Amino acid sequence: MRKIIHLAIALVLLTNISIAQTTTTITTTTTTKSSSSSERYGKTLNLGLGIGYYGYVGHSIPVLHLNYEFDVAKNFTLAPFISFYSYRNDYYYGNPKNGYLYYGYHETVIPIGVKGSYYFDNLFQASSKWDFYIAGSLGFAIVNAYWDANYTGDRNVYRAASPLFLDIHLGTEYHFNKRVGGFLDLSSGVSTIGLAIH
Repeated sequence: MRKIIHLAIALVLLTNISIAQTTTTITTTTTTKSSSSSERYGKTLNLGLGIGYYGYVGHSIPVLHLNYEFDVAKNFTLAPFISFYSYRNDYYYGNPKNGYLYYGYHETVIPIGVKGSYYFDNLFQASSKWDFYIAGSLGFAIVNAYWDANYTGDRNVYRAASPLFLDIHLGTEYHFNKRVGGFLDLSSGVSTIGLAIH
């Protein structure tokens, strides 16, 4: 409970400091402020290559990611997304009676859903070259998981990925020009780096 109270106080102080800084600098940064407040983040195609880590996989795996952002409200976008990853783990299994062999476990997962992003460039008084956001993704995953045909052990020993896809993100984008930017998206599931096409 004490941690929650401290966190709430810190957020209130941070908000008040941000408002005070904005108020004192509004006269000197009228042009920057007006362009920042009217900035649109939507109509953006994000193409990313990422690294995901999942406990049941036992190692990091490459992930392809694609989403398209559109503006919903001031500083807030929604982006339908689709991702793809596939991997294989090999195991040595058997017994003296039937012999020992290597068997493979295969899994292909395609998460599909929507990512909601809130941009807080004003908090950092960022230039028009930079965007900063916090986001959450929610969706479902199409999962295809199977063992090699000659595997005779327990096929339920490894559970496939959950059909529910949930992720939290913190990211930034640097605009190379009006049409192309580079982004870094750090998250609780799949972190990506890639190109944003406006």
